[in-house]
Amino acid sequence: MARADRATLAAPAAALTPFQEAVLRWSDAGGWRDLPWRQTRAPWAILVSEVMLQQTQVVRVIPRWEAFLARFPDPASCAAAPVAEVIGLWSGLGYNRRAVHLHRAAAAMVVRHDGQLPSTLAELLALPGLGPYTARAVMAFAFGFPEAVVDTNVARVLARAVAGRRLSAAEAQAAADSLVPAVPASLAWTWNQALLDLGAQHCTSLRPSCAQCPLRAQHCAWATAHFPQPDPATGSAAVSQRQAPFAGSDRQGRGRLVKMLQRGPLPRGEWAGAAGWPGDDGRAARVAASLVADGLAVQAGDQLALP
Repeated sequence: MARADRATLAAPAAALTPFQEAVLRWSDAGGWRDLPWRQTRAPWAILVSEVMLQQTQVVRVIPRWEAFLARFPDPASCAAAPVAEVIGLWSGLGYNRRAVHLHRAAAAMVVRHDGQLPSTLAELLALPGLGPYTARAVMAFAFGFPEAVVDTNVARVLARAVAGRRLSAAEAQAAADSLVPAVPASLAWTWNQALLDLGAQHCTSLRPSCAQCPLRAQHCAWATAHFPQPDPATGSAAVSQRQAPFAGSDRQGRGRLVKMLQRGPLPRGEWAGAAGWPGDDGRAARVAASLVADGLAVQAGDQLALP
């Protein structure tokens, strides 16, 4: 959906709370991010964007999303392709198991839903690899339902501004549900996107820009309490925690091994070198086994290959 087509504050002010008005006016005044997946309501395109955006920066996702949809414009084309090709197009985004999950979800859509995304929360959650956030995002952004989406960005806003304390998963979802504007129905789409933007641009993890935040003056519980520690977002449900260093990790070795497998099968003796750990055959074998368990590789004798 292009910016010109999205809902704005055409609703009567009385229909919105001061908190909602503050967020939406900030978005209208320049907080809105003009992202390519916001220019469509196509369910498959939105699902692909949501899966790619999990733990991956927006700037890295944009070109990969466009290339992926050019090759796989619908679930049927993705399901019909070898898993290895889907993984290949995913290369560089990290967390390659997401590509396997998306391929499996596409195959399930072909079998269960005539190649289309279902439009109920229960059916979406039944697809391989789709969790509560992704399912609700498809409901909200593709089908226009007034579902509240809670990712790590939104969760920080909820914990800091709305509650002023840590929130459980149920509390975070309930808080988000209570904030979705009731009227007009089209404003729910805009609201969810605006809250995502606020968390991504102001209510950030390490250095939130509170001085410029539209909620600080009157609508942020943490600011009103003069920022007591610990940070309410720390440990709250859906707020991502800092990961261990990537360099030298098993995650790095897995990524290197998958990248090498895109060139062709590898014999056991080359696994350690391909993973970046020459001589550490035991670690390489363990990582190779994890790739097989996640559906990212297959092993036949001493040969490892993409599925």
